[in-house]
Order: sequence, then C-alpha cells, then structure tokens
Amino acid sequence: MAAEGEYESILCVKPDVNVYRIPPRASNRAYRAADWKLDSPDWSGRMRITAKGQVAFVKLEDKVSGELFAQAPIKEYPGAAMETVSDSSRYFVLRIQDDNGRSAFIGVGFGDRGDAFDFNVSLQDHFKWVKQEHEFSKNAELGETGPKLDLGFKDGQTITLNIGQGKKRDKPRPLSSSGFGLLPPPPGGKMAPPPLSGSSNHNIIPQTGDTLDSSNSNTLVQANAGLDLWGDFSAPAR
Repeated sequence: MAAEGEYESILCVKPDVNVYRIPPRASNRAYRAADWKLDSPDWSGRMRITAKGQVAFVKLEDKVSGELFAQAPIKEYPGAAMETVSDSSRYFVLRIQDDNGRSAFIGVGFGDRGDAFDFNVSLQDHFKWVKQEHEFSKNAELGETGPKLDLGFKDGQTITLNIGQGKKRDKPRPLSSSGFGLLPPPPGGKMAPPPLSGSSNHNIIPQTGDTLDSSNSNTLVQANAGLDLWGDFSAPAR
C-alpha cells in the first residue's frame, strides 16, 4: 500500500460510467460483455483515477455529491485487479475492495470509446513511470555497491600540457587598391620589355641582294632612255 506521507494525484476523470453485476467466471476463458445486462446497468456515476505512490486507485463516485461508491486499488498493470473483455473495447472488469479487505468483481463500461481509451492509457502511463522508478533505484544501488572509478594520479605519473604552441597560420596576402591580391612574379623568369612608343603600322620588309640589283638596273635603264630622247647636243645639220 501507499505510504501515509505520500500525496494523492489525479490521473483521469470520466463523468459517465456504468456498473454491472457480472456472473462468476466458470472457466479460465476471458470475460464477455455480451453476458451482462448492458441495457440495465446496476449503477451509474463518475470515475476518478488517482495515484498515491506506486498504487493507482479507480474510484467510482456519485456525480452530484461525490460520495464514494466503490474503489479498486491497482498495484500492477496488466493484472488481476483490472481486466479487459474479449468482445468489446469499452468494457472492463474491476476487482473492488472495501476497508475490511473484502473484494468482489464488477463490470464497468463507457458509452464513448474515447473515454475507454483514456482510462486504459492513464493506467499504462502510471505503471510505465513505476517501472522507470524501479530501474533508477536499482541502478543507484548498483552504483553504490559496485567498484568506484579511480581518476587520481598514481605515484610518479605526470602529464604534459602544450599551451600556446598551436600551428601557425599563414599571413593573409595584402590587397591592392582595386581589392584583388597581387600575384608574385614567376620564379627565375625575366620580365618582357615594354613595347616601343613609335608607330608600329609601317611594315619593314627586308631586301635581299636580288631586289637591290633589279632596282639599280631599272634606274640605269630609265636614265639611258632619257638621254636618247634628247639626242646628241651636236651642231645642227646644214
């Protein structure tokens, strides 16, 4: 049971739930809601699911006054305190228990499938948390009793720290006024001379020896031809 100092938390509240008297189970087969008198429930009210410590309580209360009709303490899920039926997802079997420890099995049902889903999920989430708490406690106990990790230095053991000896980075190249980096001259190469300032439109054609001879001969021929036109400067004929 839950300890006295633990507080009670509310997991889920459903305003409409029906309670049925169910026949005793004749064999090990699952309960069937079709065997109950679904058209005439024996009691109707609200359901409030609470948790105190690791134990969940399904409480059936009056809608107006809140008076407790019956409650079912659930210590494990799934278990004998709450079972599903084989022919519907809206009906369940609860094992209710009074203050004197007497118990009985009743059938409960919801008119809406969503209410039945919330009822089932609230119990699943609670006992999932209980399982995690058990694992945390177990790991804590193993950590206290197990061997502890020794991170201290042994005798004569030293360590070396390299501070401020990181890898040097290359200095960035200076940028020119236009914003582009200047490329260095090629290694071992010579710079080409600048072009001449004079006009380069005149094409100089080298003249061979044959060309010079032909031009001289043409000049001589033209000079001789001029002399023949004028004739000899002799005395006029009589």
